[in-house]
Amino acid sequence: MQDRCSQDSRRAGPALAGDGQLEPGPSRRGRAELSLLRFLSAELTRGYFLEHNEAKYTERRERVYTCMRIPRELEKLMFFGIFLCLDAFLYVFTLLPLRVFLALFRLLTLPCYGLRERRLLQPAQVCDILKGVILVICYFMMHYVDYSMMYHLIRGQSVIKLYIIYNMLEVADRLFSSFGQDILDALYWTATEPKERKRAHIGVIPHFFMAVLYVFLHAILIMVQATTLNVAFNSHNKSLLTIMMSNNFVEIKGSVFKKFEKNNLFQMSNSDIKERFTNYVLLLIVCLRNMEQFSWNPDHLWVLFPDVCMVVASEIAVDIVKHAFITKFNDITADVYSEYRASLAFDLVSSRQKNAYTDYSDSVARRMGFIPLPLAVLLIRVVTSSIKVQGILSYACVILFYFGLISLKILNSIVLLGKSCQYVKEAKMEEKLCNPPPTSTPGKPSSTSQSKCKSSQGLSTEENLSASVSSQPVHQKETVPPLLVTSSSDQFLTTPDGDEKDITQENSELKHRSSKKDLLEIDRFTICGNRID
Repeated sequence: MQDRCSQDSRRAGPALAGDGQLEPGPSRRGRAELSLLRFLSAELTRGYFLEHNEAKYTERRERVYTCMRIPRELEKLMFFGIFLCLDAFLYVFTLLPLRVFLALFRLLTLPCYGLRERRLLQPAQVCDILKGVILVICYFMMHYVDYSMMYHLIRGQSVIKLYIIYNMLEVADRLFSSFGQDILDALYWTATEPKERKRAHIGVIPHFFMAVLYVFLHAILIMVQATTLNVAFNSHNKSLLTIMMSNNFVEIKGSVFKKFEKNNLFQMSNSDIKERFTNYVLLLIVCLRNMEQFSWNPDHLWVLFPDVCMVVASEIAVDIVKHAFITKFNDITADVYSEYRASLAFDLVSSRQKNAYTDYSDSVARRMGFIPLPLAVLLIRVVTSSIKVQGILSYACVILFYFGLISLKILNSIVLLGKSCQYVKEAKMEEKLCNPPPTSTPGKPSSTSQSKCKSSQGLSTEENLSASVSSQPVHQKETVPPLLVTSSSDQFLTTPDGDEKDITQENSELKHRSSKKDLLEIDRFTICGNRID
């Protein structure tokens, strides 16, 4: 009973203090402490320590630094890639006519030397003659296309129609580029395939007509693109030009919020290089046509200059923003662009080896989707129709201009080759140059290549690179019929459904490889025009 009374007295509430006043309980004391002033002072003086989550904030800071480095690294890649495209483009105007002349001279003087060789011409000479004949035929076919009629036909359309037409032309250009190099490669291989093989093709002549038709249609498509851009430049309110420039920013929406691996980003970077170089050539064509209409008045060039700068600046800004956010969302560092540049440099250096299996211009076409023949046909057509050559002085100026182009091509090639060797050394890819493409069975290197690599180990890297670059390719006799060069990406695309487990195992192994090896082996022969962003 006493215990219960004591518990009831404890529950009864506040007890009397010594002076007879009530002492407040714990609940009232807590309510008095929760005042508004105390809450405000707690909010104003509350602190926290970022170092408790150091890894998270360090990662965020690195992302900011990566976005700040992207413009510089991207433009270095673009600058190198544009000069690669320029070198392949100048090759069509400068060295290709000389190589065709030398091949024809060898063909005409062959009876003087006797028929001691099985081949009348070397495979590279056959390909040069085919390229020259295709270029000449398509040039004469372009004379039947009326540029003025096409210009007025496009100008009579509404702005929305022209916007839709321009988008369709961009998609068609990528489709043509992806399929066009396959047509040209099929022609080159059919014309140079050894005769003792079993006939597994439809013949050289059908392939030749397919190549001529492709180059002609692609040149017309690029002409329509240039005409649409010319209409946008000459419109009074510049609304079409503004819409076409805003189309570049729509590209950000279609690319930024997708998942990208390093190889996919490499493809997109090559496609951006090709697109930017093509736009520069289109702007040159637009300026030539406008200057012709204004009787080559230099004052009109300053009228076109702001619009040209606007188009170029929008293209650069869109590429920078697109690549900056793609690298941010996919946790890709800015150092990947130096790897891409080293891979492009490797293509250039490997095309100068003794075991080279392709021409440099074809290597650029496969890597970037840039095919110089249609663009060269259109530029020759525009230049010959815009500039009239009359008199001995005019022909002398043309000859001097041609020698100037040859000098520019040689200087550009020397600088590119030197920088490419430097990039290959920095990326430590010299040992890859000793490995020729597989000829007998995929994945098994030939013994001759191994012996060459062993013999070259005693030389320094600089001597090895200089010797391999300056030497001529040597034809190797084969006892086993060579197979087509395949990369692991091609094997992935052509693997049947039953081997899905092997594919997943290969993909897991590829993730553990270095990024340089991935770029060289996985994505070495992919045509970047195949991917439409």
